[in-house]
Amino acid sequence: MILIGQYDSPFVRRVGVALTLYDMAFTHQPWSAFGDADRLRKLNPLTRVPTLVLDDGFVLVDSHLMLDYLDGLAADPLFPRAEPARHQVMKVAALGCGLADKAVSLFYERALHQTTSPMFEARCRSQIGAVLLALEADLASRPGPHWFEALSHADIAVACAWRFVTEAHPGTIDTAALPHLHALSARLEATAAFQSCYQAFQPPA
Repeated sequence: MILIGQYDSPFVRRVGVALTLYDMAFTHQPWSAFGDADRLRKLNPLTRVPTLVLDDGFVLVDSHLMLDYLDGLAADPLFPRAEPARHQVMKVAALGCGLADKAVSLFYERALHQTTSPMFEARCRSQIGAVLLALEADLASRPGPHWFEALSHADIAVACAWRFVTEAHPGTIDTAALPHLHALSARLEATAAFQSCYQAFQPPA
């Protein structure tokens, strides 16, 4: 398999971490959706990352679908197969991805417009703050080191989003007010899978 995209994207990173944890062979091509747009478009008409080229040449163009595919190959998937655990993990992962999405939107609003929309910026900041508080409260109620009984896509999605927010929007997160999320992120960032799939945030040129 070929994973295309830079690891400073929380969406590329969550797929890279999953591939690494599953010990699935893959090649990483750190293409930029901006600098490498022409060759990326030939594989993915959305011209976005992550893009995952399967061994048979089939191309997946959404991180959630990529994880769904990988989970289907895994003996012990990071999205549980049985309910109610499955939808419980998926909800937290969706909040983590939503957090990342709002942080990406806020970055591009500031980076690509000379005059930004105060209303849009305020809305993004409000959404980021609300999701962080909701995730912190939920995680604080959990007894173990992970969100659920074992490491899952919930933990991975939130940790990837947390790292992106801290690097793309320095000062946005008050770590003292979110100690459980901070601790979760620190634990995962110390693991080999997260360290092997890390790239410091680089604003697109």
